[in-house]
Amino acid sequence: MSEKTMVSVRDLGVKFHLSEQKVDNLKEYIIRIIKRQMRYKEFWALREVSFEVKQGERVAILGLNGAGKSTMLKVIAGVLKATEGSVKRSGVLVPLLELGAGFDPQYTGAENIYLYGAMLGYSKAFLKEKYDEIVAFSELGDFIHVPVKNYSSGMRARLGFSIATLVEPDILILDEVLSVGDAKFRAKSEKRIKEMFSKGTTVLFVSHNLAQVRSLCTRAIWLEKGHVVEDGPVAEVAEHFEATITKG
Repeated sequence: MSEKTMVSVRDLGVKFHLSEQKVDNLKEYIIRIIKRQMRYKEFWALREVSFEVKQGERVAILGLNGAGKSTMLKVIAGVLKATEGSVKRSGVLVPLLELGAGFDPQYTGAENIYLYGAMLGYSKAFLKEKYDEIVAFSELGDFIHVPVKNYSSGMRARLGFSIATLVEPDILILDEVLSVGDAKFRAKSEKRIKEMFSKGTTVLFVSHNLAQVRSLCTRAIWLEKGHVVEDGPVAEVAEHFEATITKG
């Protein structure tokens, strides 16, 4: 495995301000803001998180809901800004965080191939060349000509996955995206991801499916309440994490 560092996270912290009062409507919220009556409390979703990921590593991010997993991936992807610390990346990064989140619901699946693909940095010529491949992989058939507002969440995710995995990035971020669709599509998605692995793609992977984590990853980082609890070989960390959640 290469010793080149693809992702470097140093003393990462992300702070949110949560309202202490329940506000029922926008008018009341604005009035309280004007009168300076809104009170907030600080919530650190991540604090003092540090690690490095080398080229070709496949790292699972483990933790219960609210541990900070998705927040950390969004900061690494550049979607969220860190409150403190730093994140450095090397090479082309493709984040598969919320598949289909960039779709326009009024447009058809076919139109969204070009819209979503452009957002991911693909040229119109490249998307035109790959159009048939995208449609075939998504298994949408004639639904590709139906407005996305009529799609199920699984259909949107399948189309998003088919577009986003067209290229082989240097760094791939996966947040629960291999759980979309039926068993057949999940197996096909996993096969495509494994093909990307074989070409040396560096991966950060979030999944609640520990069997999938053990199958796909070589290392795991366990987060709890925004802090790193353990970082090491996937078999060891997954075993310790599983033992903890089993005990409740």
